[in-house]
Amino acid sequence: MFTKIELKLIVAVGIIIFIIIGVFSYVNIQSQKETMMSQAEDHAYKLSDAIKNSSHSSMLLNKRDQIHEIINTIGEEPFIREIRLLNKEGMVMFSSNNDLIGEMVDKKAESCYACHTANKPLEKLPIKERMRIYRVHPDSSRILGIINPIYNEKSCWDSDCHAHPETQTVLGVLDVKISLKDVDQQIKDSEMRSIFFAVIAIVALSFIIGFFVRKWIVRPVKELVHATHEVSSGNLNYTIEKLGNDELGTLGTSFNNMTRKLAEARLQLFQSDKMASLGRLAAGVAHEINNPLTGVLTYGSFLLKRTKDNSELQDDLKIIVRETKRSRDIVKSLLDFARQSVPKKNKANINEIIESSIHVVENQLSINHIQLEKNFDKSIPQITVDANQMQQVLINLIVNASDAIGNESGLITIGTSLISLSPYGIAQIKNAVCSKHHDLIDNEVKIDGLPTIRVKAITAGNEGYINLDPVYGKHKHQYGIVIKKGKDVQLACPKCNISLIEKDVTCPECGSSVYAFEVSPEGLFKGCTNPECKWEKWDAVDDAGYQDFVVIKVSDNGSGISNEDLSRIFEPFFSTKGKKGTGLGLAVIWGIIDNHNGTIHVKSDLGKGSAFTINLPAK
Repeated sequence: MFTKIELKLIVAVGIIIFIIIGVFSYVNIQSQKETMMSQAEDHAYKLSDAIKNSSHSSMLLNKRDQIHEIINTIGEEPFIREIRLLNKEGMVMFSSNNDLIGEMVDKKAESCYACHTANKPLEKLPIKERMRIYRVHPDSSRILGIINPIYNEKSCWDSDCHAHPETQTVLGVLDVKISLKDVDQQIKDSEMRSIFFAVIAIVALSFIIGFFVRKWIVRPVKELVHATHEVSSGNLNYTIEKLGNDELGTLGTSFNNMTRKLAEARLQLFQSDKMASLGRLAAGVAHEINNPLTGVLTYGSFLLKRTKDNSELQDDLKIIVRETKRSRDIVKSLLDFARQSVPKKNKANINEIIESSIHVVENQLSINHIQLEKNFDKSIPQITVDANQMQQVLINLIVNASDAIGNESGLITIGTSLISLSPYGIAQIKNAVCSKHHDLIDNEVKIDGLPTIRVKAITAGNEGYINLDPVYGKHKHQYGIVIKKGKDVQLACPKCNISLIEKDVTCPECGSSVYAFEVSPEGLFKGCTNPECKWEKWDAVDDAGYQDFVVIKVSDNGSGISNEDLSRIFEPFFSTKGKKGTGLGLAVIWGIIDNHNGTIHVKSDLGKGSAFTINLPAK
């Protein structure tokens, strides 16, 4: 029964409310009782004094009729049960009940007991002890009785009509009995009202607290439990909706981040497994295909020597020999992709490499009725590249462009040019470490397909992570924490928590604090902590100034690539061709260009075509 947190909280809070309101109601009822009784006692005492003072002169003049009239008149009030005036011997001299006049009062009666408990009667008695509350029988209403002693005065012992000696202290007692029926009814009504409001308050507060418990605790907890069940069943794409800005909301955000990273980690493991399988496949392919390729290459070379007089056949055989060698190199490149081999760079003319690549695929292009337009800058100097790898890049790009156009006639344009570019917006941070040499590169979160720099951020008591854009000057950072303008931000290494903030250094543009980390071997990289400020500084790269780049642009008017796929096209095994593609082509291209210290970018409009731009250092 008590296995749900909702029920536990409501019951616990309900018991606490019940105790608090119960104690408060009890104290309040007791206080009201005491107040009403105090008022009743005060009223009785004043009434007794009023009767005694009213009959004072009549007693001095011994006017018994006036005393009778006063007592009878006052005794007719409905709340007055009885008024008696007793002499010193205990005889009832005057009473609102005429039948009691002349009777002797028992000294052990409730009205006499307070003064006559000792052998000698008390001459003085405190006001509180003059009062008594009793019932005639258990079912009757309570009665408040008050005795008011009549003390001897000078006017009494000096009077001619009295025979009271001066030594006598008490001449008699005025006994007034008042019914507490109305007071008891008021107390009972007050008790019922207090109990009623206490019950209403307990029920209302229980419902209100139950509502907010369900809203602020139960619903978020149920959502978190449901999310954990989804994750445990293997659904790492499940995300929790915004639960609020409290601790449970933060927990929900952290849960989403965790599942996202788990999904990325699972994908990486899957891709790593694919890579391992690819390595084993490549080894098998190298063994199984190299032997037939060797036979083709041997017989092709042999035929090439025997057909020197046949120029047309010589051209075909040269293509066979050259492409057989290239096929052998591609198999080797497949192994190099798995092993991340270093390219063999030599001076080469990029225009000639492009021409060789076109020559390989021109038959396929003509079959599909695709025109190819060349815009080469013949003044481009030779650059240091691996010619085979660059040919592989260009063939892949041309084939991809052809697949994007399909069987319909289209246009592929290939152009080269020489430009001078600033490193700002081009240079990539490939290695980043804190002052204790902990790696800051995050291969799980990528921006434009590139690994990011992960740092811990603390602001306004909240903690989160920021993934910095690895391209110098682009500033496409991903923020896992809200950083408000004007708030101090502390950036630190996620592994050792050492601060990355530069002491006594502020941003020259906005005055905010500046972070810094080491980029090997290019030196210190600095940036502004203000998300709205774009200032970054990389002295080693800036000092190098503008650099000359050879630009290769391959564009087509094919189907284009959607915005959702653009950020993933360079990921291994991601393909937009469905079962027709392996997902390795662009990943291999990106790896080759990166190993040449170059960059590759793509612009695409769905339904209009795509344009791949490669920038290779001219020196």
